[in-house]
Amino acid sequence: MPDSVLKGSKEGISKALEVLKSELLKLRTGRASLAILDSIRVDYYGNKTDLKSVANLSIPDARTIAIQPWEPKMIGVIEKEIHGAALGINPTNNGKVIRLVMPELTEERRKDVVKVAKKIGEDARITIRQVRKDANTELKDLEKSKAISEDDLKNFMEKVQKEVDAGNKEVDAIVKAKEQEIMTI
Repeated sequence: MPDSVLKGSKEGISKALEVLKSELLKLRTGRASLAILDSIRVDYYGNKTDLKSVANLSIPDARTIAIQPWEPKMIGVIEKEIHGAALGINPTNNGKVIRLVMPELTEERRKDVVKVAKKIGEDARITIRQVRKDANTELKDLEKSKAISEDDLKNFMEKVQKEVDAGNKEVDAIVKAKEQEIMTI
């Protein structure tokens, strides 16, 4: 039983790290990344559909995203959704392809983006602390119901703490790497 609590805490920490990575991918760093378009859904014959399902997405150079809809009539719809997503990027099109050119980030804007990245990292740490709290509560309940001994409780709580420490270290490394990427011109 305590092994399942430990396994559950590992899974919770792993999920928190996955969310952290996906959220950091969405941050605009001055380089083109298709991840910033993940949240855009367009009206396609009455259904809200992911952008990647109605167009070919590519990165022809470091600062440009090219969106080539399967159907040319979708250009206006896609441009409207990009404007509505408030990405801070103005789309341009030639009738066949929509281009998004990432503007260079100013030093001040880079620092703001770093603050956002650190906030996302802190949210991941909060989630990890909640996983620890839940695991420790479950372990204490097992000890109260005499399913495990007091020594086992202590040992398993130490194992959970080691997982939490490892998770927090990884959060720090991920955020630091993203910070370096943002601040690199």
